[in-house]
This record gives sequence, C-alpha cells and structure tokens, in this order.
Amino acid sequence: MTTAVKFGTDGWRGIIADDFTYANVRVASAAIAHYVIEQEDAKGGVCIGYDTRFGSRSFAKVVAEVLAKAGIPVALANDITPTPALSYAVRERKAAGGVMITSSHNPAEWNGVKYKASYGGSGRPAIISAIEGYLEKELPVAAVPGKIEEVDFNPDYIAAITRFVDLEAIKASGYRFLIDTMYGAGRGVIAGIFTKAGVPFVEMRNEINPAFPGINPEPIMPHIAETRVRVVADKCDAGLVTDGDADRIGAVDEHGNVVDAHKIFSVLLKWLLERKKWPGAVTRAFNTTKMLDRIAAKYGRTLYEHGIGFKYVCDLMLEKEILIGGEESGGVGISKHLPERDGMLNSLLLAQVMADEKKTLGELVAALQEEFGEHQYGRIDMHIDEALKQSAIARAGAMTVGAEIAGLKVLRVETMDGIKFFLENDTCMGKPNAAETWLLLRASGTEPLLRVYCESCSVESVEKVLEAARTFVLAGGAA
Repeated sequence: MTTAVKFGTDGWRGIIADDFTYANVRVASAAIAHYVIEQEDAKGGVCIGYDTRFGSRSFAKVVAEVLAKAGIPVALANDITPTPALSYAVRERKAAGGVMITSSHNPAEWNGVKYKASYGGSGRPAIISAIEGYLEKELPVAAVPGKIEEVDFNPDYIAAITRFVDLEAIKASGYRFLIDTMYGAGRGVIAGIFTKAGVPFVEMRNEINPAFPGINPEPIMPHIAETRVRVVADKCDAGLVTDGDADRIGAVDEHGNVVDAHKIFSVLLKWLLERKKWPGAVTRAFNTTKMLDRIAAKYGRTLYEHGIGFKYVCDLMLEKEILIGGEESGGVGISKHLPERDGMLNSLLLAQVMADEKKTLGELVAALQEEFGEHQYGRIDMHIDEALKQSAIARAGAMTVGAEIAGLKVLRVETMDGIKFFLENDTCMGKPNAAETWLLLRASGTEPLLRVYCESCSVESVEKVLEAARTFVLAGGAA
C-alpha cells in the first residue's frame, strides 16, 4: 500500500519488515523515477548509496532495479557510503539525483530512503512534494533499461574533504584523537586519513554491527557515554563522533565533557571568520544557540534564523551567499564544500582549529565562553500521548508577555517553529555578557513526542528550567 510511504524533509523512513519492506521501497523508488524522468535530466543518471543498517545493500539494489527498468542509468555504490559522500558524488558526476538508503541516527529497527538533488544536498520541499505526487502512478517499463554500474564513491569524497584541512599542521600539533563512528557509515574514513597523515588516534565502534548494540547511532548522551570514558582513558585531546550515516557530528573534550553541537558550530564559525575570512552570511535554526548571533555580529556578518531542519539551510545556500549554516542536532554545512551536512568534514575541521589555535577542544570552548558569555544548553525529549502533547502546546500558546513559565516571567514570545519563551532570569543578571534564557516547546508532527529545549547562562539554570517545563507539560497546569 502506498499509504505507508510518506516523504519528509529528506525522504521516507520506516521500521524494517513493518512498513519498510521491499514492496514499499519499490513504491518509493518508482515515485523517484517518475520525478527524475519528468523533471530532471534523466540521462545524468542517479547515484545510489547505502549505510551499515540491516538490509541496506539489498534495499539499494531494489532501488537500482526499479530505476534501471524505467530507463535511468544507475551508479550503485559497491560498498558502505556516508551520506555526504553520496551527495558529493551526485554533484560532481552531474547526476540527476541521488538515493541514500539510511535512517541516519534512528534506532536499529529503522531504515529509510533519502533523496538527494542534483546540487548535492537534500531535496528542497518542492522536490519532495513533487516526488510524493507520483506515489500513486504506475511506472512504465522502458524499451531499453538503464545500465547499473557499481562505483566506489568514497575516494573522490575523501580527497575533497582532505583538501579542506592542513593535515601536516594537525600532525605537528601532537594532539591525539578518539574517533567514534558509532557502527555507522563513517567507519574507516577519518581513521584512514589520519593513518596516512601520521596523526595519532584511537578508534572505537568502527565494526559493522547493524544492531547498534546498546545505543542509537546519534552523537549525543546517553549514546556517547562510553566515548566520554574512552577519551580520558586513552589520553586523547578530543573525541570526534559521527552518526549512523556520518552527516552529523558530536564531540567530547579531553576531560570527557560532551561538547554539544552548538559549541561545535560556534568554534567552527569563529575560526572560519577569523582565520579563513571567507565571505558569506551565517544561518542557524530556531532551536540553536544565540552565541552564534554574537559571533556573527562581532565580525559584521548577517545572520539568518530559520525553521528547524537542514532543508532551510540548504534553501538559503542555494539562494544567497552563505558561509556556514546548521541545526541543533549536529548538522552543519559549509557552502564551499556542499549544501549538505557533513560530520566527517566537520570532525577534520575541529582538529584543524585545535592545531591552528594550539588549544585542546576544552580550551577552545572555554575561550568562547569567556569572550561571548557563558551559553549552556539542554534538551529533553518527552514521549507522551497525543492528547497531553496537544494540551501542553495549547496551554503554552495561550501564554503572553508577563505570564510565568518555569517560575520565570515571560519577556517575549516567538513562534517561528514551536513556541519559544524568552525569560527574565535573576540568576543570569549578575553575570557579565550573560546568555539570554529561553525555553522552546516543539511538538513532533509525526509521533507522540514533545521536544523541550533551553539555553541559559549556567548548567544549573538550564536544568532548573527544563525540569520546571517538564512539570508544566505533565501536570496539565502552570509550573
């Protein structure tokens, strides 16, 4: 049944053997084939990649067969491929598009079909909508099938990200790195680059294990608890972590502290503006740190705030001169490379920043906090029933300036993507250059999930606001 296939921001995902079946993958593939034939130059062909998940290679072959029967030439990966490597191949080969079999950072039972457009990034909303419009249409069989060629997409991509950094400088820094690929598609990539360059490193969770034992392949807590221990135990100066398809980044400093995506983005932004001086504006999602605003302002760069999801970053990169853009979940893209998230490029760049600034990752974060004010961040994911989720959003939506939430007075409300409250926080008032305190409630449109985000001037303040917000959501009344 085609009703099981619904494309989201990047594509369609489902639970293996439930709705993610060969039959439904064929339905999704047929819709993509229709789109490519009718709205792209199908002669350019389609690149297809796959990750380490259960059945990914066989699902990729099914996609290839459907497209080839429709007359579309196919370049099919001959091995596990990171998502950004697939996107890079699409652009460099001037392909009509790309298909990636992955469910990114989701649990092991999930898999998915991501569509990548000819420019080497996620399909824009209009493209995804067009693909969905073909879901009910029967796909004709071409008189001459397209050729399926097996290709290794990784070497050209690895060469491209290697050119972005000074490996000699990273080696000379003497810093030692832990690489954690979380059993994902990034396995062996950074390790191979560092081995060739003579950069000291240790590697963990680099074997293929589709069960992702004990974790979801998402580079946040609690899934990187072991990473924190290993960084300290192996005397590393930083831990570099990539998610299941290697387009997102996480990090751990030399003391085993988690360096969240906001700090990673901020470190990279300051380095790009100060060292590289590349032109362009900055973009950030509605749920990311406002430290980025302060950094952009210092260097006289325009900052665009947008909705949550990398599709907004991609749109801006295609329309304007953008230096860098990103989101809360570890997806950061640099337009000189691709209009796409790239966890491995960003891992290499973090190592480059450490080498250039002669600071460990912890020291880089401390320097940022000192210059731009302490910004601490937290998020809780509340798996609650639909009625409670809608009740919380309705109650939050009714709150206005002067009301109280989490025991703090509301100074202003923003509703770009969810409901964000800027709060009066006495705890922060005595701090120099203190971060604004804000709380964001955002309901998932596809599952019984409410995400609650907070940024403030201290870890304690963030924890206090998040717990009060949790009480607000669960109690059905004011916190």
